Amino acid sequence: MDKKVVMYTTPTCHFCHLAKDFFKTNNVAFEEYDVAVDQAKAREMVEKSGQMGVPVIMIDDQIIVGFDESGIRSALGL
Repeated sequence: MDKKVVMYTTPTCHFCHLAKDFFKTNNVAFEEYDVAVDQAKAREMVEKSGQMGVPVIMIDDQIIVGFDESGIRSALGL
């Protein structure tokens, strides 16, 4: 798979854990940024998505807010 997947998360976010499990189950490599400790990435997330809530998942240039499994599958072509 040649899509770049980036996920902005926090350690206590239930839906972030669901998304990580989904990616692992489907063998999707992803970069993860913990916006609870990385303020620069938190600002980047808000600039890109307009959202404060996590997870914010970027698949190439597509932004998915929350764990939207069907949207993620569609964006990944799964």
